[in-house]
Amino acid sequence: MTVIATDQEVVTLVNVFTVTPDRQQQVIDELVEATRSVMRRLPGYVSANIHRSLDGSRVVNYAQWRRQEDFQGMLRDPVATEHRNRAAQLAISVEPHLYDVVFIDRGE
Repeated sequence: MTVIATDQEVVTLVNVFTVTPDRQQQVIDELVEATRSVMRRLPGYVSANIHRSLDGSRVVNYAQWRRQEDFQGMLRDPVATEHRNRAAQLAISVEPHLYDVVFIDRGE
């Protein structure tokens, strides 16, 4: 389960795919398939959330991993690499970065 909290021992991948509107769903489908068939079986995987922009120009993958080393292990996995490459080939650009949560306001 995705938990967004400052006290969680996770690293967060925010990966922004810039796409043309006609490719947005293809990128989503590739990321969902990669998550279901590969990522969730890798050590340290916590969760993934796929978002699409309403204008059709972006897809955002918000994924959590237990440790940075687990994320790095995913990058070395050949099957995960195949999926990442397919999604990247469908996009105009891909911007993956790892983050720590530092602030939350729940509006309560």
